Formats: sequence, C-alpha cells, structure tokens
Amino acid sequence: MRFRAKIVDLACLSHFSRIINTIAKLAKTCILRLTVCKLYFILSDKVAHGGASLWCELSQMEGVAAEHNEIYLEFVPENLSRALKTAQSAKVVKIKLTNKHCPCLRVAVELPSLSSSSRIVTHDIPVGVIPRRMWNDFREPSVPDFDVSIYLPVLKTMKSVVERMKNLSNFIVIEANLSGEMNLKIETDLVSVTTHFKDLGNPPWALEDGCQSSAQGRDLESMAEACIDIKKLQQLLAGQQVNPTKALCNIVRKRIVHFILLHEEVSLQYFIPAIA
Repeated sequence: MRFRAKIVDLACLSHFSRIINTIAKLAKTCILRLTVCKLYFILSDKVAHGGASLWCELSQMEGVAAEHNEIYLEFVPENLSRALKTAQSAKVVKIKLTNKHCPCLRVAVELPSLSSSSRIVTHDIPVGVIPRRMWNDFREPSVPDFDVSIYLPVLKTMKSVVERMKNLSNFIVIEANLSGEMNLKIETDLVSVTTHFKDLGNPPWALEDGCQSSAQGRDLESMAEACIDIKKLQQLLAGQQVNPTKALCNIVRKRIVHFILLHEEVSLQYFIPAIA
C-alpha cells in the first residue's frame, strides 16, 4: 500500500496544522483513514462506557496517490502535531507512508536555506495498519433522530462560561429548543447556575418536513436536554483550532449531544453521550 502527499501552500499547511492540533487535544490515539478524495480522523470510544467519539473529514491534499482505494492507520496525533510545528516556515512538506523497519508516516519538511542546498528535517511517526476486517469499526457514527438542532453561540463565550462552571460541577446540562434558545445549567447541593442564550437560530433542516420525525408537531418553545460530562465539553471548546464558520449541536433528549464544526472543506463532528 502506498500514500504520498505534498503541501506547498503555507496557508493550507497552517490550516492543516490547526486541525491536527485540535485532534491532538481531543484524542491520545486516533485512526487516520486515507481515501482517494478525503482524509478522515476518527476516534471511536465506546459510548456505552461514557466515551466520546470524533469524526473529522477534510478534502484530500493535492498530489495524493493511493495504490488501493483506502488505508486505515492508527497513530498518536500529538506526534504529528509536534512534527508539523517544525514546518511553520517550510517551503514544502511531504508526507508518505513507509515500511522500512515498521510502518511509519514520514514527514519531510523542506526549510528555506541561504545556500543552494536545501535543509530537510525528517520525522518518522510510527503507525499501526488496521486490517481490512476491522474497517467497519471505524465508519461514520450514525446519529439517532435528534429532538433539537441549534446553532451554537460564539465558541469563545461558551468556552469561558463552561470553564467557570467546571469549577463547580463535573456535569453540565445542555438544553435547547426550536426557537433558537439554549441554556447551560449546573446544579449541585450548594449551587444552581444557568446561562441563557437567545436568538441563536436553528438550521433549516431542524424544521423541514420529514427530516427529523421526532421534531415534528412539537412546541417550538419546548426544551430538549441532555446531561453530559463537563470535562469532555470543555476539552472540545478549549482544544478546537478549526475556527469554524458554522458551529451547531444536535440534542437527542437524555441520550447524546452531537457537535458539528464546519470550516470550508473541513467538518468536525464530536459526540458526547448523556449521563443517566
């Protein structure tokens, strides 16, 4: 199996680095799925055990050639993040899959040089090749019909609210309705705190006929809520460097909160299961 990619545009490289940095904040290990058209970064913790799931996809880097249609690799995103930090002023970054002593992603960074010879810094990042029989374990997560879909407030504002609440409780209740209202709530024996957001708006599909059956015929003011691990939410808000042009969440009452961050050719989905 073969994989080669080359990044020559600094803006593209910076954007790719931010995506890897975000994933490194959310997952100690993850799966990289390489296809002819796209790259996918996948974290598939067992939701039944309270684990969060991640699904990030972006358009393929120019120049990718794959002998087979798909490759699945397990790797530590922090290692790739560190390698890309050396590439901030690079002329070219080349990434390829090698297998000399063990499978590795080789990141070759060509740096500017005053002489005619080029300076190249090479990083070999160990990877595990996922056998074909296990590929179905890493398909895009299915989402049950949601009760509410709503745009998120400014993420920096939401992050500062959640960080303050994290000092008071391990859990947070997110509730929203189809009138663009969202509340973040914590309740303990000693304190009850609620932050209200209004006029956030709901995506067009939230009210479309036949799109989400559970949302049909309901009171637009009725709140759907889920209680989740506040540390997982804070991790997403503090770690994200995607700088999305759109950010929204879908709430399945008392089951799951599904976050979606969109920016140009990148989409990042993060699933946090509800706590009973």
